[in-house]
Amino acid sequence: MRKIAFHLNCLEQGGAERVVTNLANQFAEKGYEVIIATEWYGENEFKTDERVRRVHVGLREGDEKKNHIIQFLLRVKYLTKFLKEEKPDILIPFARKALYRGLMSAYFMKIPVLISIRTDPVGHYDEWSDKIQIPFLFPRADGCVFQTEGQREFFAPRLQKNSRIILNPINPKYIGNPIPPKRTKTVVQSGRLVDFKNQPMLIKAFVEVHKKHPDYDLKIYGGDSFDGTKEILEALIAENAAESYIHLMGASDSLEKELADAALYAFTSDWEGLPNALMEAMALGLPIVATDCPCGGPRTVMKNKVDGLLIPIKDQKALEDGINFLIENPDIAEQYGEKAREIAQRASGEVIFEQWRDYIEELCLRK
Repeated sequence: MRKIAFHLNCLEQGGAERVVTNLANQFAEKGYEVIIATEWYGENEFKTDERVRRVHVGLREGDEKKNHIIQFLLRVKYLTKFLKEEKPDILIPFARKALYRGLMSAYFMKIPVLISIRTDPVGHYDEWSDKIQIPFLFPRADGCVFQTEGQREFFAPRLQKNSRIILNPINPKYIGNPIPPKRTKTVVQSGRLVDFKNQPMLIKAFVEVHKKHPDYDLKIYGGDSFDGTKEILEALIAENAAESYIHLMGASDSLEKELADAALYAFTSDWEGLPNALMEAMALGLPIVATDCPCGGPRTVMKNKVDGLLIPIKDQKALEDGINFLIENPDIAEQYGEKAREIAQRASGEVIFEQWRDYIEELCLRK
């Protein structure tokens, strides 16, 4: 059975980290030898199967005192050493800096490298350093996994041609849950409290919604990213005297229960890769209003007025109207929610695992 090495910064809870953990666990369960090579250990990490090996390839004691260029070269050196010792059949780096390290480390080796883009390339792969590294390193990639067509279109034709679009796997706990007999008068959102998710717009919109529907409340689930967003949200709630009907619920490990009977789910991001939280809400059968944000994540998994409502980004009035529409048209909302459940057929763990496995096998055989 093949040896697969994933590489990323850490396993701190986030979208890319969740996908790597899920894939690593599935490959280990199927008998593959799996290693996750990380730069550091986070405080709140996803748990891996005991058969998955974790290897530290990051900076060592004293390295943090050196300048950034030296640190980068050391990271590449340590990853190269790991590859020479372990000789994996394929290296799969996730996220921007890990892609560059992985491609540099394996540059003169016969190890295939399958890179994966996990965010909107605009604003994340267009700095001056990217414009130097991408033309030099990306042609070395044996393949690439994108989440959306919008991501793929950003890059050179060669990489586009030699790539696949694979959705994120949905955590099985969100799939197959019973339809609630009655929905509560609650609007929900889940995800980190972080600037690009534009939760301030949701609060402002819901203040207006509440004037029309005073029996509804809003619950936002998600941990603090410590970028100042939580404080902004708290200030908005206080400014509008909305403490009685807008609640910051914090992080939860039981969202499949907390969200299941909500009236609707509101997704407000200004940009994302492929949002796991949105797909989980769809799998639960929630009526959804979502921003059609770049690089096309919501548009990839949803169809407007089929399994939810898609609205322009940063459009507070459209958000208000969407929430009001779903509240005032429960039969249509329920139809959207029922249709949204079908995401599980396209993005179950087994379906996504098979797509990754087939692509990995193809690249290994090609090499």
